[in-house]
Parts: sequence; C-alpha cells; structure tokens
Amino acid sequence: MLWDDGRKDLRPPRKSMKRWVQFLLPSISELVFLSVFLLLALQHGHALLRDGDTGYHIRTGEFIIQNWTIPEQDIFSFRSPPVPWTAHEWLSEIIMAVVHRVSGLTGTVIFFSFIIATTYFLLFRMLRQESSDILLGALIVCFAAVSSTPHWLARPHIFSLALTVIWYHLLNDFQYRQKNRLFLLPFLILIWVNLHGGYIVGIVLLGIYVVGNLLASITNREQNAERFLQNSKSLLLIMIVCILVSTINPQGYHILLFPFKVTSDRFLMDHVQEFLSPNFHEPLPFKYLFLLLIAVLARSRPTVNWIELILILTFTYMALYSVRYITLFAIIIGPILIRLIDQMKQELPTRIRRFLDERSARFSEVERQTSGYFWSMLAVSAIIFLGVAGSYQYKFSEKSYPVSAVEFLKKENISGNTFTHDDFGDYLIYAAWPQRKVFIDGRTDMYGSERMKEYLTLAHAMPGWKEIVDKYAFSSILFDTHSPLANALAEDRNWQLIYSDSLASIFLRKDGRNQRLIDKYPRVTLAIDENRTSNSDPR
Repeated sequence: MLWDDGRKDLRPPRKSMKRWVQFLLPSISELVFLSVFLLLALQHGHALLRDGDTGYHIRTGEFIIQNWTIPEQDIFSFRSPPVPWTAHEWLSEIIMAVVHRVSGLTGTVIFFSFIIATTYFLLFRMLRQESSDILLGALIVCFAAVSSTPHWLARPHIFSLALTVIWYHLLNDFQYRQKNRLFLLPFLILIWVNLHGGYIVGIVLLGIYVVGNLLASITNREQNAERFLQNSKSLLLIMIVCILVSTINPQGYHILLFPFKVTSDRFLMDHVQEFLSPNFHEPLPFKYLFLLLIAVLARSRPTVNWIELILILTFTYMALYSVRYITLFAIIIGPILIRLIDQMKQELPTRIRRFLDERSARFSEVERQTSGYFWSMLAVSAIIFLGVAGSYQYKFSEKSYPVSAVEFLKKENISGNTFTHDDFGDYLIYAAWPQRKVFIDGRTDMYGSERMKEYLTLAHAMPGWKEIVDKYAFSSILFDTHSPLANALAEDRNWQLIYSDSLASIFLRKDGRNQRLIDKYPRVTLAIDENRTSNSDPR
C-alpha cells in the first residue's frame, strides 16, 4: 500500500466489530476529510472564488482546448505586440476548463474542495506515522488547516499542496522506514511540472534530504555513516533524474529558470500582495503555529536531526518572506512538530500521561477497526448531485467583482481600451473575453515591473497619470468607486461618469466615439458608500 503507516499493534487483540459496523463507522481520518470538504463545498465555497485569477485560468484552459496549442504570448491584454507568456499551469487550466464546462463555477468549487480535503486527509495519515497519539494528530492537522485557509482558492497551486504531501511522505518513508519508492518521484514531477510552478518545492525537498544525509554521514559514528552516505547518493541520483524529467514541458529547460525569474524581480516582490511578508498585526493563525514551533523546539529534550533542522529553517524563512508559503510551512512542520510533542509527553506526570494515552488508545482502536470510506463517498456523491441539480450555486461575488458594471459595458457595447485594476481585469477576462481585453490582470509576473509602475501611478492618480492615459489611448476606465482615481476622474472635465454602484464606476473619455453614451447618461454621480473602504489596493 502507498500509505501503510507501518505500525504494529502489540496489544492483545480485542473483539472485532461486526463487518457492517466497521464499514459504516467513520474513522478519524475520514472525519478530517468530511470536515474540510463539507465546510468548503456547502458553507464557505464562495471563499474559493475570492481571487479573480480563477477566471483567467478557466479561459486559458478553454483556449488551449479549442486551439490545441499552449499560448506562448499573451492573449488577454490589448498590448501590441503581445508580450511573451509562460503558461506554466497549462495542465491545471485544462482540468479547470473541463470542470467548468461540465458544471460551471459550482463544479469548480466542489472540485477544489475535494482536492483540499484530500490534502489534509493525507497529511493526517502522515502524522499517524509519526505518533500513535491520534488526538494529537487531529489537533495538529486542524492547526495546519486553519493556518492555511487564507490560501484555499480555486487556483492551480492547490494541486501543488496535495503533491507536496505525497512527495514528503515518500521521502520520509525512504529516510525513516527503509521503504524505497523513490522511483515514483520522476513520474510525479512529470505531472507536477505541467500542473503548477510549485514543482520546484519537490526539487528543494530532495536537495534538503541529500544535504541532510551528507551532514549526518559526516557527524555520525562509523556504523551509521555509511548508511547516510548511501542515502545521500540515492537521493542525489533521483534528484538529477527529476530535474531532467521536469524539462518535459512546453517551455523545456526554461521552466527551471521561471521561479527564480519571478522571485528576483524586487519591485513585484514588494508590491504584489501574495508576495509580501505576513502582517503579524492581523489575527493570523500562522503566527500561533510559528510560536508553538518555537516553544516546542525550546522545551523538547530530543533534538531534531539534520534534515529536520534544514526543513525548519528553509520553510520558516519562506513563510516569513512571503505569505504564499505559509501553507507549505504548515505541511512541512506538522510531522516534525508531532514527533517532538509526542516525546515531550513523557515528561508529564504519570497520571496525566496515562489519561491522555488511554483516550488516544480508545480512538486508535476504533480507527484500526473501521474500514471503507462510506461517508466520504456518500458526501461527495451528494454534493455533486446537488450541485448539478442546481440546489445551490457559486459564482463571483457582486460585492467583490464588477458583475453589474461589466454587464453594462457589454450591453452598451463600449469600445476602445479599458483600464481596470488587476482583480477587475481577471473578472473582465472571465466575463467578456475575447470581445474585451485588459490592461492588466493577475499575471503580474508576465507584465513585469514597468507595467506595474504605470499601473500604480494611474491607480492612485499620482503625478503623470494623465500621460499614461494618453500613452495607452484609454477611452474608458472601470475602477473602484472609492478610489483616488475615481475621485480624480469625477473632477476632470475630460471624463464623464456614466455608471456607478457601491463597488465599481465607469468613466468615458469625452470624444466623438463616446458622445452617444455621454448624452444618454448625463447626470450619473459616484455611488459612495460611507461605510465601505476601497477594494483597489494594488499591492
């Protein structure tokens, strides 16, 4: 089995449950899956659509399916000539397009809810390998899940989370349980590299295990040194193979440079929201997980090995550098944390330790005797049926995206170049492409720092914004109603407001092409909501 926990039950056998009870009684691991899946699919599915990138990923997948080609140049912006574009998530986008074609955004939410729930189900099974304390495992996986919720989105990076858990499990099996299934890694990375740029995490993990074993061979006694050195050689060979296999993608070897090209652009790193460091002034669950790790490391008697030390340092640095890596931090730290806490329990008073062990043993006994995934299969089937039947639906929220404003654009057939901010651009691609193209959207790495500087200047109506309007010949602007730009346009005699709601407003440039609509909507005013702040933070 791929996910055998490798543990032997040394206690006397107990009377087994009846087979039908074993099948119907949900295990703890199944409850982890059900909790995440049902919470997302039924109650918080709209949160998976709070990032407009979902829209352009779907349209990219449709383009690939229709044209049987992966775009090498931008297809969504009106910039001419089009800029080069590395569509490195092409396989994810095809999957998203197929799901969307069959069941719309509701099906997309259900699909990613399933992937996310499976990720934490697998993480819980992995924690069970590190400790027999099933309650402690459930607590840590809940902590990891809560820390990761800000990054649960219907986007390709979710595939990377699931593959990271599987990859990490296979490496730990090789390192600590002498189960050598490293031959699976090249096959996994062949899929991973075409799904998402997060494949580089797999290479990084291999590198950490290579270095960790090499250091262990130097610092350990003779009888263990040879084993660690052999491990290092085997892992290095697989790492080289995985690097070579990762070049099997539409961009070839260039895909290996892509992650470093993005992270080396200092302007993007400092101005794009998901690349910024965590804000510890906010009630961020990550900071409590981070503090728990520090406390456990300071208090625990058993020391971490070289591999665990490098994992902690690497992924802590990544999480502190950028919020987008917090989810990876939670996954990587989980198995290390549970091992250390499990050993710390031995220092507790005997009565408390015995009480905790007994409670855990009872749940573990139930876990061992359950079989099948009846409730999981039932829940997934029921949610899919209800979604297809239209009993509930998910779509982009009108509170976050200019749904009505874009419909107005389409109804009035407003022509020419339109300026929007990046989130609105994502939605415009989803709702109106190819009839309408954008100035900027969520692909900030493609546009580069110069386009971002122009965007920020115009978005904040800073000195020089009118020159940028002239440079790109904008005839209309669709922007946040509560933004500095909307206020500046409202006072500019060269622009006319023709549409405004509490989220978005549309301004037309006063020229001959737009005169009909200017005459049609002469007295529109900004729909300012005093209780609402601007949604157009361009970072």
